[in-house]
Amino acid sequence: MFGLFSLMDSQQAKQLSPVTLAFVGDAVYSLYIRSREVQGSDKRPAELQKHTSELVSAKGQSELLSRIEQAFTEEEAAIFHRGRNAKKATKSKNASVVDYNRSTGFEAVLGYLYLTGRYDRISQLIEGDNL
Repeated sequence: MFGLFSLMDSQQAKQLSPVTLAFVGDAVYSLYIRSREVQGSDKRPAELQKHTSELVSAKGQSELLSRIEQAFTEEEAAIFHRGRNAKKATKSKNASVVDYNRSTGFEAVLGYLYLTGRYDRISQLIEGDNL
């Protein structure tokens, strides 16, 4: 039976395509950022949308990644490279190819961490804590 926080073991998660991991990671990142913004401010929804859109964009993710990428474990770095180099069915409309590819790699890492239950590591990477 599936539950929202159903876990996979790391081998199962590694067998998923990097684009599938990025699909999950995109949702994880967006929900994390939106939740953080709502809890940390009293902005109106339109302001929240504008600010979170900037952070969640491929460019915003690529900027975050430039600050945290060196802190990836060997395992995370391998997943990042698979995601970054994966052939994607779509192209980004509003981002450079480099930013789009890097954000896909980052989302793959987040998807992997989420599916394997490593929620603290997700927070650590996004917040840049103790890296």
